[in-house]
Amino acid sequence: MALQDAAIRLATKAAPLKEELLHKFHDRAPVYDRENRFFSEDFEDLRASGYFKAAAPLEFGGGGLTLPDILREQARLAYHAPPTALAVNMHLYWVGTAAYLWRHGDHSTDWILEEAAAGRIFAAGHGEPGNDVGLAGSNVEARPTGDGGYSFHGRKIFTSLSPVWDWLGVHGLDSSDPANPRIVHAFIRREDPGHHTVETWDTLGQRATRSDDTVLDGVMARREHVTRVLPAGPPADPFIDGIISSAVLPIGAVYYGIARRAFDIAVEGARQRVSPALGGRTYAYHPQTQVEIAKASVELDSIWAYLDRVAVEWAQGVDHGALWPTKLLGAKQHAVDGARRVVDRATKVAGAQSLTKRSELERLTRDVRSGPFHPPNSDATHDLIGQIHLGVFPPVAQAAE
Repeated sequence: MALQDAAIRLATKAAPLKEELLHKFHDRAPVYDRENRFFSEDFEDLRASGYFKAAAPLEFGGGGLTLPDILREQARLAYHAPPTALAVNMHLYWVGTAAYLWRHGDHSTDWILEEAAAGRIFAAGHGEPGNDVGLAGSNVEARPTGDGGYSFHGRKIFTSLSPVWDWLGVHGLDSSDPANPRIVHAFIRREDPGHHTVETWDTLGQRATRSDDTVLDGVMARREHVTRVLPAGPPADPFIDGIISSAVLPIGAVYYGIARRAFDIAVEGARQRVSPALGGRTYAYHPQTQVEIAKASVELDSIWAYLDRVAVEWAQGVDHGALWPTKLLGAKQHAVDGARRVVDRATKVAGAQSLTKRSELERLTRDVRSGPFHPPNSDATHDLIGQIHLGVFPPVAQAAE
């Protein structure tokens, strides 16, 4: 196997993911991809290792890992099994959001930490067909039940962890007062009626996530599981801040892990492939190989430096004010874009063998293509960052003025 990323490994404290476990994940990854099935064995191993509790504070029986710690562990996991890491992130970010609120004295989501500590699995129900405004709006209807709860009606897409979640975090639009539309953020339980999964997931890459569709047919969220009811439009609330930080930065780390693995494969291959044109020396002596490896190395270092710095500053409470979204989303965007470039360089170094189905690089090439589509997608991210810096965010409010 190619060299592991020593920088990540040494920087990780308490490393809950043991090397022997990661190697098992690596061996299973091509099987899951080929069979387009959920990573069931990985899931059970991760559950047994306590990884699903990693982001919960020690006070709740968790691992006490901070956001920078989670980034490092997710990068290590993605290095070996990208879809496993990506799907697990959808659970970790809910736990990370609750931990963020708890550390800031907000106990409205402590129950999430308690449930995670008890072994319950959370998943994300935010994706919707045709919704290009993300958490600012919803095509799912949230109907008030009169007792503080809501019923949800509509369809969610990209529901990673579909086979195993116990709790699904969803958002929907409450338009019962047309003059005051609101976005409801709540959690539904698998055991409750009024929802079902439609197996739609057959994709280019990240296949083992099993991110199938979820149809909401009136499933109820109880009052105590309604976490926020916010005005429709761009949200401003610590709960949303927790979601963004806990979701997008580790997503960036997943794609960094993919790129790191591709880089190591390319380096190892170049050291072994012999070139007759170079008098029998390996491709490591080819000038163009050296250039591609050098550029990929610089890209990798810049990806990790950006992700790690933003995560550390977030954890330390550095005050970037209204610019925080540009930091968080910018780091993720830089990671997913840079990861694609690194993988492309790796395939160039590896040559035509990277096209074959038996090549790990072929699978990584497909997995890395998903990065720009994670909400907010590349276009939305660039729009938002530009608008914030130019002082025209939110654009609708500016237009009204």
